[in-house]
Amino acid sequence: MCCLDSGVHYKILSAVVDAVSIPVTLKIRTGWDKENKNAVKIAQIAEQSGIQALTIHGRTRSCAYSGEAEYETIRSVKQQVNIPIIANGDINSAEKALYVIQYSGVDAIMIGRAAVQAPWIFADINYFLATGNHLPEPSLQRKSETVLGLLKDLYSFYGETHGTRMARKHLLSMVKPLPGGEQFWKKINKITNAQQQYTMTYDFFNACN
Repeated sequence: MCCLDSGVHYKILSAVVDAVSIPVTLKIRTGWDKENKNAVKIAQIAEQSGIQALTIHGRTRSCAYSGEAEYETIRSVKQQVNIPIIANGDINSAEKALYVIQYSGVDAIMIGRAAVQAPWIFADINYFLATGNHLPEPSLQRKSETVLGLLKDLYSFYGETHGTRMARKHLLSMVKPLPGGEQFWKKINKITNAQQQYTMTYDFFNACN
C-alpha cells in the first residue's frame, strides 16, 4: 500500500470494514523499499478506518525474504497507534520471540516459516514466556503424530490434488533433519495420491523409531 495517496488508502480500508460484520485486520510490510518506509502512516490510516489489529512483517516489499527483519519500524508503529500490533519476521525461537516482544512492545507475535519446520515451536514459546525454560524436544513419536495429523488436515482442507502438493513443503522441512529424510523427500515429492503419500510418511517415521 504505497502507490496510492492517503485518502484512497482510507477509502479502501473503510469500505472493507463497512462491508462486513466481523472485525477486519490487516497485514503490511514496513514499506516499499528501504528508502520508502510508510508503515507508521499506513498504521495510522488503518486505525482511523476501523481496522482492529495490524500485523507487520519486518521487511520492505522489495526485500522479499532477504536480509534480516528489522523491528525498529514495528516499535515506532506500536508507539503511535492504539490498535493491537503483531510482529512478524525471523521469529524462529523462544528467545527471539521474547526479544521481539520486549524490544518492540507489541501485543503479539506471528510465526511463519519457522512453524513449517517445527510446528511445536508455539508450545515451546508459550512455555518459555511463562517460565523462562524450554520444553523438552518432542519425541519422534510426537513429531510423527503432528506430521500425520497435518497431512490429514491438508487433504481435508485443500482436497487431494492441492493437498498433496501443499504437504510437500511441510514434509521437506520436517523430515530433512531425520536420518534418510532427504532421500525420503525426493521419493515422496513425486507422489500425487494422498493415501500413498500418507502411508509412505507413516512408514518412514515407523522406520526411524
